[in-house]
Amino acid sequence: MKHLPLLLILIILPFKQIGQDLYVKTFGQTGKPAIIFLHGGPGYNCANFEVTTAQKLSEQGYFVLVYDRRGEGRSTKANAQFTFDQTNEDLQHLYEQYKLKKATLIGHSFGGLVATHFAEKYPQQVENIIFVGAPVSLQNTFKTILAKSENIYLAKKDSTNLTYVKMIRQMDSTSLTYGSFCFGHAMQNGFYTPKEPTARAKEIYSLFKTDSILTQYASKMTMEAPQGFWKNEHYTTMDLTNNIANLIQKKIPVYGMYGKDDGLYSEAQVMALHKQLGENNLIYIDQCSHNVFIDQQEAFLSALKTWMGK
Repeated sequence: MKHLPLLLILIILPFKQIGQDLYVKTFGQTGKPAIIFLHGGPGYNCANFEVTTAQKLSEQGYFVLVYDRRGEGRSTKANAQFTFDQTNEDLQHLYEQYKLKKATLIGHSFGGLVATHFAEKYPQQVENIIFVGAPVSLQNTFKTILAKSENIYLAKKDSTNLTYVKMIRQMDSTSLTYGSFCFGHAMQNGFYTPKEPTARAKEIYSLFKTDSILTQYASKMTMEAPQGFWKNEHYTTMDLTNNIANLIQKKIPVYGMYGKDDGLYSEAQVMALHKQLGENNLIYIDQCSHNVFIDQQEAFLSALKTWMGK
């Protein structure tokens, strides 16, 4: 029963649709500093952030907007092109729909790529970019996943999976199949969840068994989006290092939140980004994996408040 007020809020607040029927939901009052959450994937949705964190963030004095990208999650597949040009257009429509002059973009995982591309095209409309478990170099992420998986299989003397890792390394690393196999081993080895979740994280994750939105969408993925973004944008080869440098040069503050248990990234990868962003612009959190806003929700909310000056 302790979660009933949050669930009631989510039921009462109607979602709005724009353009090609994008699923959109807002929290808080318009006119407050705006935050737009960009979900991971491609092929995923905003449900886990929507149900667990968006309302709490709005209660800190923000106008929070979440949406499922076109052709992903609960948004229609009509005219979905799976290009960054189209994600930019849809974001621009959201700005117009809600009369936003500027917004902070939270890019979770693949959403970090979406945020970066939008900020490069519309720098004057971006207050901050906050990477949350977002990749900088996809190729380095794949190498990290395979290296960590191999160590696990060596410790278990798992010859079958060691053979699979060897086979994957012989594949074309730019291919979608290669990336899919890497992410498959990441899921198999628990890289997306903290090794020792906090009591609060366990409480939040328990919602995934009881909340109808999370039950239906939290683990739902579609293949049209990854196939489309791979075909059109070659996203498995993307490296945002230079893009981030350009954004910083344009005076757009860029921040990062990463979990020490996130198996997609090595410590060296996170430290390299930390060095690029600046001493106070990245937090690397214990007992935390890919979903920082769930695994360490208080740290997530606190960091946002600090960085946004509230």
